[in-house]
Amino acid sequence: MLIPPPPATAYHRLARTAAHRWWRLVLGAVFIVVGAVVLALVLAVSFGVAADLTGQPLDADGMSAFGALGELASGFLTIAALLPLTMLAARWIQRRPAGTLSSVTGRLRWGWLLTCLPIAFLAIVVFLAASSAVSAVTGEDLGLGDPLAGWGPFATSMLVLLLVVPAQAAAEEYLSRGWLLQGVGVWFRSPWIPIAVQALVFAALHGWGTPWGFADLLVFGVITGWLTVRTGGLEAAIVLHVMNNLLSTTIAAAYGDLAVDESAADMPWQMAAIDLPVLLAYAAVILVLARRRGIATRTPALPAPPPGMVPAGERLPVAA
Repeated sequence: MLIPPPPATAYHRLARTAAHRWWRLVLGAVFIVVGAVVLALVLAVSFGVAADLTGQPLDADGMSAFGALGELASGFLTIAALLPLTMLAARWIQRRPAGTLSSVTGRLRWGWLLTCLPIAFLAIVVFLAASSAVSAVTGEDLGLGDPLAGWGPFATSMLVLLLVVPAQAAAEEYLSRGWLLQGVGVWFRSPWIPIAVQALVFAALHGWGTPWGFADLLVFGVITGWLTVRTGGLEAAIVLHVMNNLLSTTIAAAYGDLAVDESAADMPWQMAAIDLPVLLAYAAVILVLARRRGIATRTPALPAPPPGMVPAGERLPVAA
């Protein structure tokens, strides 16, 4: 039987249900890691078989079938596999509704997510445009003068990106701002330690690139973690992550440069310097909208009993 969290519970405490035991968190983490490794191996074998059946050449490691786009799709799908694994861990091992990873209402609030979407789009457009301008002024070559890939390759790349990027970005949010944040949150009433821990793990999982890149990932994790707690769900973090990854890979697709030899951890200082005020502005706008729309930040309270019904735990007065 699934046990929901108590009424009026904040997002970072949703894993602390009546079924909570410390070993459930450990077992759930092991389940996610082992499941991710198994699914990554299955996906790698599937790509190899598909390459063999279609006559596609492989690299020396036998992993890069179908070129850079295939390698990127394979990597993103491997990350996307974390999404069902985290939800199954919450449901099967923690014995709580999987929807508690999404929000305090027990589901993904699609209306709120769509409200945040254009704001996230504008924020990333401003970030990419401003960081490109600063990079040009400071002499950082972003490759924007390189020849374009052409409409055919670009359309093919975009079709693949639209299929894999949203799932990949959402999976990272469910793992970091969902599972990790709530996992640490069972021991702390204040959200700040869970926010800091998940942000540090999130940054570390992207690798150790430049100091600026690591710092930017850390800041991204802190701000999106804070937004998740303050809005009671993952929606604002998911759309920002999706727009960031989708728009940046769209630019790469336009130039035919989808090789995955770099990540956000390799970000130069110019982009990191622009990203901080953009992230803070995005968070401010989202919080204003959340307050105006009355977005729930805690689980619903128990409904009041109908008139004449005695609440549980109370007794009717005995006649003298």
